[in-house]
Amino acid sequence: MIENLKKVQHIKTGKNMTCGQLIDQMNKSGVMGAGKIAKAADIMETMIRDKECKVFLGLAGAMVPGGQKQIIIDMLKDGWIDVFVTTGANLTHDLIEALGYNHYQGTHMINDDELNKKGIDRIYDAFMPNEVYEGLEKFCKKAFEKMPKEEMNIKEFLWLLGKEVPDENSILRICAEKKIPIFCPALSDSGIGLQVWSYMQEHKIKVSAFDDLKEIIDIVWTSDRNGVIYIGGGVPKNYVQQALQFSETAASYAVQITTDRPESGGSSGAELREGISWGKLDKKARYTNVTCDATIALPLISAALKERLEKEST
Repeated sequence: MIENLKKVQHIKTGKNMTCGQLIDQMNKSGVMGAGKIAKAADIMETMIRDKECKVFLGLAGAMVPGGQKQIIIDMLKDGWIDVFVTTGANLTHDLIEALGYNHYQGTHMINDDELNKKGIDRIYDAFMPNEVYEGLEKFCKKAFEKMPKEEMNIKEFLWLLGKEVPDENSILRICAEKKIPIFCPALSDSGIGLQVWSYMQEHKIKVSAFDDLKEIIDIVWTSDRNGVIYIGGGVPKNYVQQALQFSETAASYAVQITTDRPESGGSSGAELREGISWGKLDKKARYTNVTCDATIALPLISAALKERLEKEST
């Protein structure tokens, strides 16, 4: 058996090495975390190049406070992603930055009571001034006043909201401008959701939480092939997974980056191959699970893919 296996080649780093070259070296080692990251890059490259494949990105976790906003924007701008599913928190933090506020480098080794007294919110070691919600409220009120009186689904609501965003370098605005389907099934669980609820106390605004289901299922059903990228799991992952479950076109490609464990039975830590039993992942699919902090793995993979895809276009 051993004579049919590839040898583990030790990773070599160089003075002027690019991320793409580093990922190639990780691919040659082929094992453990480095091997998984390299395999994820290969699978993502294949699904992006496959013109018959719809690529779904399920994004959870504190990705904007974690410094990943520009990577997500570039993935959307460059046409890597056909369907985007995310949390209300990521969209809220994206909007906060688009309104001119920032997240700051702090530390988790700090007295949280003192932070509270100073009006600072902590997201592990990223800090955010609580005053951002004042600006968020002002912006949302003006934006909501322009919304139609008839019922919208969440995707339509987010597109309209995105059009009002002043900064063109925004996840919300990019999705609105490029008409990328953006689904946020747990929108009420966020700062934006709180603003909608507050506005509804005195004004009419109707956002259906269920109409988007038909749309994402239709996308899955009508595509020739589907590819999925899950960052952090959670509601976004499960939203895509349940659409795949009720379709004849299970995912042909799948990449998951998470630090969660599978033993507790939660969706966020569930291995991708578990989806084969549900009909969510094709039994012949190319897939890999990357157990890593996404703020480490995603920049490496993204940089390598940019290098590969740009070489192809030149």
